[in-house]
Amino acid sequence: MKILCKLGEVILKGQNRHFFEKKLIENLQIIIGHQYAVAAKQGVIYIDVNDEDVQQVLDKACKVFGFASVCPAYSCEKSIDAIKAKAKELCESLSGTFKVEAKRADKKFPMTSPEIAIELGGYLDDVCPDLTVDVNNPRWTVMVEVREDESYIHYENYKGAGGLPVGSSGKAILLLSGGIDSPVAGYMMAKRGIQIDAVHFYSYPYTSLQAKQKVIDLAYKMCEYCGDFRLHIVPFTDIQLEINKNCPTDMSTIIMRVFMMQIANRIATANKSEALITGECLAQVASQTLQSLTVTDSSSAIPVLRPLIGMDKEEIVQIARNIDTFEISILPYEDCCTVFTPKHPLTKPKMEKVMLAQAILDVENLIDKALEGVELIWIKRN
Repeated sequence: MKILCKLGEVILKGQNRHFFEKKLIENLQIIIGHQYAVAAKQGVIYIDVNDEDVQQVLDKACKVFGFASVCPAYSCEKSIDAIKAKAKELCESLSGTFKVEAKRADKKFPMTSPEIAIELGGYLDDVCPDLTVDVNNPRWTVMVEVREDESYIHYENYKGAGGLPVGSSGKAILLLSGGIDSPVAGYMMAKRGIQIDAVHFYSYPYTSLQAKQKVIDLAYKMCEYCGDFRLHIVPFTDIQLEINKNCPTDMSTIIMRVFMMQIANRIATANKSEALITGECLAQVASQTLQSLTVTDSSSAIPVLRPLIGMDKEEIVQIARNIDTFEISILPYEDCCTVFTPKHPLTKPKMEKVMLAQAILDVENLIDKALEGVELIWIKRN
């Protein structure tokens, strides 16, 4: 048996399409295992798989960015008689309405696609008593693909993850909190081909060990889509205490964000990453006003990617549910962003005033100390 993985956006690439296909095959082979043979032909990647392993390989392939659809298929010779025999074998256990669609990738085959569909549809209608033709709203769509080497028949079609292969668009550092938004942001940028690493700011004992474990659990959920990555746990307590002690209360949140950007920049440089990723959404909280985002952007020497910037919360929550991070994100273990939160945070900060307030602190020493205490965790698929 074979699993047919149909290329999505990759198929539109020009002279560098081979690069994207190669990266896609590498990612697929890593996630399904090297015991399965993988080959690419005519915009389709084929996986040779044993019948008993089909479902688990399908589940994994559906989470690999780059595929529009994934389907289990059975092969047969390139003749209409062989196609009929194999289709009967597959479809005689089905019941309900059906239609047949055909694709003739091999133009040397003597029948056109419509002719194949009509011929096979009529045949199955005769030999499968529990099936009835309905071309408008069928329960089953039997697909025949006549390709270079063989014909393939399938009636199950799974939606692929879409996007571009992880690693085809460069590297970036995700600022990963324990909330709903940042895992979704990381997922969305991985879907655009970004290879992520992650940074989490941890303020023990003001945030609990459960809060730290929650972030680790989120990271493991994300790696099912994003691939293996490194999670940097940054001790942030001393910085927050210094901000709370010495800086204007209404500026504490934005100064905290500036520190986060500066530390994430250092980690990005060490990891040769080219951008930061945040889960910020415009005007959702005080630190995400246009003026606040301007200040945090000015604190970063590399681009800041914000894939959620124009989304509303319900859209973000729906994606979180789809990728199975939502239930972890809503566990009642708060992250460092909730520590020492001012009652009336500044919503329209000015860069000069923020930098002046931060300058009261021993910035470089605080950053160096935080980086010295980083705990590095490799997040890998099981």
